[in-house]
Amino acid sequence: MLDKQPDQWSAKQHRRSIMVICGTRPEAIKLAPLITRLRATPEFNVSLCSTGQHREMLHQVFELFQLTPDFDLDLMQDSQTLADVTTSILSALDKLFKQHKPDLVIVHGDTNTTMSASLAAFYNGIKIAHVEAGLRTGNIQSPWPEEANRKITSVLADRNYAPTELSRDNLLSEGIDAKKIIITGNTVIDALNTTIEKLTNDAALQGKIAARLPLIDTEKHLVLVTGHRRENLGDGIESLCRALEVLANRDDVQIIWPVHLNPKVGEAVRPILENKASVHLIPPVQYLEFVFLMEKAKLIITDSGGIQEEAPSLGIPVLVTRDTTERPEAVSSGTVKLVGSSYQTILSEATALLDDPALHRSMSVAQNPYGDGLACKRIVDDLLINLTAA
Repeated sequence: MLDKQPDQWSAKQHRRSIMVICGTRPEAIKLAPLITRLRATPEFNVSLCSTGQHREMLHQVFELFQLTPDFDLDLMQDSQTLADVTTSILSALDKLFKQHKPDLVIVHGDTNTTMSASLAAFYNGIKIAHVEAGLRTGNIQSPWPEEANRKITSVLADRNYAPTELSRDNLLSEGIDAKKIIITGNTVIDALNTTIEKLTNDAALQGKIAARLPLIDTEKHLVLVTGHRRENLGDGIESLCRALEVLANRDDVQIIWPVHLNPKVGEAVRPILENKASVHLIPPVQYLEFVFLMEKAKLIITDSGGIQEEAPSLGIPVLVTRDTTERPEAVSSGTVKLVGSSYQTILSEATALLDDPALHRSMSVAQNPYGDGLACKRIVDDLLINLTAA
């Protein structure tokens, strides 16, 4: 474990110490611009702790945003259960917090890292800020266990940074003190805007990424696919693969799927799709490359939460292979549509978007309900008021 010694911190003790915790790629993407802004704020002494829940994919994000964890717990082992992950993170962070005693712990979203870090901070009397708070499906089993992780974290948090008014209303309905809730927008828009700016303003960078992705056929419609949710493993992901198998027979379609490193995903996907000429099953790509792929896509099929937030800014239609979503604002925006895990529904909805230009245009209007890219500024401004005054 990378570990700063206490004397390295002593020179900065007049500043409020903030420890940002992340363990998965989505957390790292959404927290990266916030960490950058916090570190540029003289009133704060900021450290980054990685639990390593998504080890390889996590470090791709750190490299892109030029971040190095101050503490790398490296806790993940093969064949761990959710209970194993939770107890390992809780125990390790309990020791870390006792050693370094931060004034505030920042967590994000709905992962086991988020929930465990919040519990460890609560047990140690440390203030908690929850970024992307208040998202709910209303079904404790979907997404599982993420819905429960969010609810537990919100109850423990001293500051709940809700991305939308609906998220705030969800928190209020659960009895969270209104004084602890701040609407900020979603930090993923900050990260997305920064990444798009890099791509737009650097032709050489675009060329390098295109060279790293030579499989893109500009003469065909690109269907970009991701899938990893636990509730979809099994019949759900098999239905998706069967639908893609049919789409792949079209002469005008190319499918690219960066396959999640969870071995259960690869075991489900490869037997059905790996021998299809127009299907490219590739390893997870860096965030910069994934944004590049999203911008090139005709449509996206996914069960990812982050893509539901990013796509409205890009004007790319998204079919979400879930029955519920904690991001209904994306559905209301018109860019995102829930299609569940039915083979026939996935196939028919994807086919309609590929064949009906009017339908595709209706879902391609770029309007994002998740903010203006200033979420990180709002969070830092709030902490300057509420943490430095404490």
